[in-house]
Amino acid sequence: MKYRALIVALLAFCMSALVACSSAPDTTVATAELLTYDQIRGTGLANNCPSLAETSRGSIPIEAGATYKLTGMCLQPTTYFVKEEPLNKRQEAEFVPGKVLTRFTSSIDQVQGTLEVGNDGTLTFTEEDGLDFQAITILLPGGEQVPFLFTIKELIASSEPGVVAINTSTDLRGNFNVPSYRSGTFLDPKARGVASGYDHAVALPATDNSKLKRSNVKLADTNTNAGKISLQVAKVNSATGEIGGIFESLQTSDTDLGARPALDVKIRGLFYARIEPSVS
Repeated sequence: MKYRALIVALLAFCMSALVACSSAPDTTVATAELLTYDQIRGTGLANNCPSLAETSRGSIPIEAGATYKLTGMCLQPTTYFVKEEPLNKRQEAEFVPGKVLTRFTSSIDQVQGTLEVGNDGTLTFTEEDGLDFQAITILLPGGEQVPFLFTIKELIASSEPGVVAINTSTDLRGNFNVPSYRSGTFLDPKARGVASGYDHAVALPATDNSKLKRSNVKLADTNTNAGKISLQVAKVNSATGEIGGIFESLQTSDTDLGARPALDVKIRGLFYARIEPSVS
């Protein structure tokens, strides 16, 4: 009996804690903007995309033939996979998971473009501007490090026809360009580059040997339509025009300016965007 007051006080404290936790605000754009620079610095929160509440299951009506503006698009990778050739030639190549080595700088943010609605109800998103690339390095289980340029440059993604509203069943799929991981002025350890440096390694004669030629002749070209992505809408806030969901992207890795073959990299993660009213 003498512990009754202590038990009652403990139960009251637990109930108050549960109520406080359940009434905590969601991590939306509004709450994210309340944080100061000092509160964000060094925490990694700047790498996180805004998120919508789990109960956001609305829809955004659209008009056939209209053009909308998609702004504030953010893509946050969560898992990475690299396609590896098996040691046994009888087996097929498969994607193996990798560990990201890049710290807090892996998200694409502030991407914007036009969202056109065709007469048949097909949505077409064309990427125009934004922080649309990030240099990332991942570590494979065998110890190999794979650098690549995570990007959606010049993305053109479309939906199936017959869309009358953007809801949780809306999917966009399309292709994008993958620029070179390094620029033309980059020099390799033997001082070879595209726009500067030596034509071939010092003490190695210029030769037609294919192995040496691939390392000597540097290329910093953009691979056209070398990447493809799928955006699946899972959350919609019809009041604010915000959408969120998941994405899966497949693109090529760095080639060391053409010195080695590119690997296929698969990236999965979360995305967020805002749809603004139609523009003229």
